[in-house]
Amino acid sequence: MTNTANKPLDWYAERTAYLSEFMSEERRQVLQRTLDSRTRYMTILTENTYHAQNASALVRHCEAFGVQDIHTIETRCKFNPNVNIVRGTDKWIDLHRHRTTAEAIADLKGRGYRIVATTPHREDKTPETFDVAASPFVLVFGTEHAGISDEIVAAADEFLRIPMCGMVESLNVSASAAILIYMLSSRMRETVPDWRLTAGKRAEILYRWTFASVRDAEAILRRKYPEE
Repeated sequence: MTNTANKPLDWYAERTAYLSEFMSEERRQVLQRTLDSRTRYMTILTENTYHAQNASALVRHCEAFGVQDIHTIETRCKFNPNVNIVRGTDKWIDLHRHRTTAEAIADLKGRGYRIVATTPHREDKTPETFDVAASPFVLVFGTEHAGISDEIVAAADEFLRIPMCGMVESLNVSASAAILIYMLSSRMRETVPDWRLTAGKRAEILYRWTFASVRDAEAILRRKYPEE
């Protein structure tokens, strides 16, 4: 599929409606219902995730709990989910790769996100006390062994930890992400009025999802719109 970003709403609507003729009604309803729960109000940033199973889990967590975007920093390790684990869930989220930490931070802050670093070593906020309604936010998860980098620490607006009751100091990145994404996305939907996608983003994403759901979608559209 060629780049279809930033098209007029009627462009997406017309092509989505046409492609929908080649889908079942049940499939159309699934796509619409899923889109209704999607958000970009919160997102995640993962820094040099090494293990493929953790990368895969992050994709599945975001898809399951309606977080549309994943941002990655890949200065040392490529974010490389295992296709046998993600099982196609990567088709429904948007992955944004950044070459450096500075680039990622500048991009996300430029979009209006608070940088919220997850670490057990800072006494700041917990999932219960973190103010989800203050402004959009990005949860930053560090490497499996070293945690967040000093550069993330310096750039962070807030820190977030999961309190432990046992002897263990922290959970692995996959377990931590599952807990935080679930809890904070749930609180967001309860307290933030404008957590849903804008009409333009909804139209674009629904078009892309419909395109991905229809066999030979590109050929079908080429016959309908040969000038494109």
